[in-house]
Amino acid sequence: MATKHDQIIAYIETLPVGEKISVRSIAKNLGVSEGTAYRAIKEAETNGLVSTIQRVGTIRIERKIKETFETLTYGEVVKIIDGDILGGKEGLDKDLSKFIIGAMTEEAMVRYITPGSLMIVGNRENAQKLALEYGAAVLITGGFKTNEEIILLADKLKMPVLSTTYDSFTVATLINRAITDQLIKKEIMLVDDIYTKADQTLYLTANQLVLDYRKLNDQSQHTRFPVVNKKNRLIGMVTARDIIGKQDHVSIERVMTKNPTFAKTHMSVASVGHLMIWDGLEVIPIVEDDLTLMGIVSRQDVMKSMQSSQHQPQMGDTLSDQINENIEVSAPSSKSDFSDIPYYKFKVTPQMTDDVGTLSFGLLSEVITTVTKNTLVVFQKKNAILEQMNLYYLKLVQLGSEIEIRPRVFEIGRRTAKLDIEVYTDTVLVAKATVACQLMQKT
Repeated sequence: MATKHDQIIAYIETLPVGEKISVRSIAKNLGVSEGTAYRAIKEAETNGLVSTIQRVGTIRIERKIKETFETLTYGEVVKIIDGDILGGKEGLDKDLSKFIIGAMTEEAMVRYITPGSLMIVGNRENAQKLALEYGAAVLITGGFKTNEEIILLADKLKMPVLSTTYDSFTVATLINRAITDQLIKKEIMLVDDIYTKADQTLYLTANQLVLDYRKLNDQSQHTRFPVVNKKNRLIGMVTARDIIGKQDHVSIERVMTKNPTFAKTHMSVASVGHLMIWDGLEVIPIVEDDLTLMGIVSRQDVMKSMQSSQHQPQMGDTLSDQINENIEVSAPSSKSDFSDIPYYKFKVTPQMTDDVGTLSFGLLSEVITTVTKNTLVVFQKKNAILEQMNLYYLKLVQLGSEIEIRPRVFEIGRRTAKLDIEVYTDTVLVAKATVACQLMQKT
């Protein structure tokens, strides 16, 4: 029989899109406690069934299937601009394709308005109506409202009409920044993108025997399996090493490694890769907050995703990208003992300085991080994760200075690498760093 929690989720799924819900109404309608209703609503929000919007409340939305290219919704725009919703609440979960600033005549607007766009306009009611009729949502700037006719039309067409106290330029800047941030986020691969789901994962239960491990090992040729209890919650990991010398009748619970390392779906692939190297793991279980097993991630999964991400097109510039665009590669001197390793140059511009006009310590750290990763490419170590950096400033670097960075690898192995990096200005040593990295390698 379904639990009260599951009944609430099922009930929410039956509600029409746009229906407003609350903890109190759910508790009253289904005869459950407000605590149970609250927890179920939070899970429904996580699952994309409902959305909570400031000044509006929690409403039922259409479940969004995760796509490769996510976009901003009108509901998210409301949060970004700290706006009010005047009409068309049922369209808040629709995607925003582009925005237009309506600083033109109504006749000129027509060729720019497309379905799914957002018209940013002031208190011009004819322009607002025109935008809705052509399939666009409306954002009214300057804190102005609109008339009842526009609100009714918005409700009928299920296209939002929003209002904000910001001016058009500020609103456009905020939305444009949000779109860029969204693009950058898409480049960051998460565990959720690569893990093997529970229904495809082989695992054992605590009350099974060593004999069951051996059968599963023969069947799958895998040597590492998560161990769960009766509620399907992770309690351990069992490997071939744990089984050596054990009798077939011994229970898995007695030989397994308790309190194993685990990860969650919201974690980045890079952070999980770091965790696997640090702990020497080949497989990490993926769990929910209550430790319910969701699946696994293997070292091979991490390797494939990191290699794939290196070939993805750049869709949004981070501060790191902007900094590193200014770095140039130059050949080392012929006297160098590491003639295969290039040097790197850049010029200190005003944007790179701190409040006293010298090269920012944080920026130099970022440049050294990039130089480290580029240097390791020479050794075919492409998947490097910076673990530790000791950076020493010997002399202040002034605005306009020409900087040369000279890396030297003094230790490199299968899983780690250490570099010594010197920073020069006009042949004068101005900074020095030692860097330790972890290397992702196929095993």
